[in-house]
Amino acid sequence: MSTIDALRAELPPAAKDIALNLGSVLGPSALDDRQRWGVAIACALATRSAPLVSAVQGEAATRVGDDVLDDARAAASLMAMNNVYYRFRHLVGKDTYAKKPARLRMSRIAQPRTDKVTFELMCLAVSAMNGCEVCIKSHEEVIVAGGLTDEHVHDAVRIAATMTAAAVALSL
Repeated sequence: MSTIDALRAELPPAAKDIALNLGSVLGPSALDDRQRWGVAIACALATRSAPLVSAVQGEAATRVGDDVLDDARAAASLMAMNNVYYRFRHLVGKDTYAKKPARLRMSRIAQPRTDKVTFELMCLAVSAMNGCEVCIKSHEEVIVAGGLTDEHVHDAVRIAATMTAAAVALSL
């Protein structure tokens, strides 16, 4: 039994739909394995659910290399910072904040261990979870310009939504 299947079996009956969706969103889609599992790891980490992180990282380790795992960790931590900062600037809507330099180091975005588009896809999914409109739009633009389609973006956000729901279900 895979670690994901074991996790799905632990979900309460009230989360039957989430268990089914968890199996579905991690299956074949427009995303390749590196994209799918990178997004899944980044999103699981963003939920801070230890059982979810353990299951997703355990399964991903059998499917992708350390470069994907490392980029997913970087994407989750960078978006934890950026989504707060840029969402604040957007929600306040004052030019005085918008004109200030962020002065927050985020060079990893330009130098991922995988590839730029895969890393941006991870960042987009976590940004969707965190509700940062500015970051969502910025990452989506880079992803599409990098050659991926709306279908790739859609599948990544489906993973983000399901990871969020799985974390909630595990806490019931």
